[in-house]
Amino acid sequence: MIGGGQLARMTHQAAIALGQSLRVLSTGPRESAALVAADVVLGDHRDLDALLRVAEGATVVTFDHEHVPTEHLRALERVGHRVAPGPDALVHAQDKLVLRRALTAAGEPQPVWAEVDTPVGVTDFAGATGWPVVLKTPRGGYDGRGVFLAQDADEAAALLERHGTLLAEERVPMVRELAVQVARSPFGQVAVWPVVETVQRDGVCHEVLAPAPGLDEGTATGAQELAIRIAERLGVVGLLAVELFQTADGVLVNELAMRPHNSGHWTIEGARTSQFEQHLRAVLDYPLGTTTMTAPVVVMANVLGGAAAAPGWTGPGLDERVHHFMAHWPDVKLHWYGKGQRPGRKLGHVTALGDDLGEVRARAVAAARYLADGVIDPAFAFGDEH
Repeated sequence: MIGGGQLARMTHQAAIALGQSLRVLSTGPRESAALVAADVVLGDHRDLDALLRVAEGATVVTFDHEHVPTEHLRALERVGHRVAPGPDALVHAQDKLVLRRALTAAGEPQPVWAEVDTPVGVTDFAGATGWPVVLKTPRGGYDGRGVFLAQDADEAAALLERHGTLLAEERVPMVRELAVQVARSPFGQVAVWPVVETVQRDGVCHEVLAPAPGLDEGTATGAQELAIRIAERLGVVGLLAVELFQTADGVLVNELAMRPHNSGHWTIEGARTSQFEQHLRAVLDYPLGTTTMTAPVVVMANVLGGAAAAPGWTGPGLDERVHHFMAHWPDVKLHWYGKGQRPGRKLGHVTALGDDLGEVRARAVAAARYLADGVIDPAFAFGDEH
């Protein structure tokens, strides 16, 4: 697996149960996956020699991020390595303009868009869609990075000067953001999980609600079928996460990820087959596992570096917070990524299961907030026993 972050770490855990060994290409020995995997190659994903070293003797090469240069992936294939997903598929998750062109050719729903490289081009686009205009860097953006909201031509000109050619999109009047994950094997088998709602703030996912509450069956089925069509058309092997905007008229494709994805962390406890096990099954061409949920409602909440990760923190330390978390929420599962703490960074996630969305969500959010900020929600005040 190219990349040593938390996705590789959790994939490594799934590999153990399947009797597989995961070799990881990590930029350093303190990355999340490098701390736990036995077989770690240190190197940069932009270095072809490092990619060749990690691929040597491997059954298949896969990824925990999309940032490997496309030409390097083709070079791996030329010397006989199997890459999943392959470069022809992965480029649609790497380059937003390539994705938009492919969706247009397929007639799939997406925001109105244009490729722009001049202020006049943005102004003309805004004349048709209105200001403000969403501008995105075609490559390299994630978690809100590389996404800008230009209020006028001057802001657009400054962004073009800094970044060059950009993708312009209409600002969609969305109801909420959804995501659907599908796995596809080389054999062509597919498996899809329920559609989820992702709760985003400042471009960063804070919560995932499974299944998406209040989503009618027709829209949910249509979103799953859309994800399957995209996976099959692009020839995806492995996991595909399709991020969607829900509008009053239906759903629009926002972006793709071809790897395990934050919107699927809930599946570790919340589905019969987790996204990490399923990704391995798919890239190894094993039969895929069932995606049935293990509870009526599952909520995942990210633990983002907050007050407790800031310099000068004088509250309870991490070990004490984890101790209190475990005592107070014994049924909420914690996944800690072993990463250095800093404000805003994804440090881990918690998952709660149950029957009532409001109650399950309250538990997950309160637990995540306590781990991040040391703040106790009054509804979950600790007793003397803790």
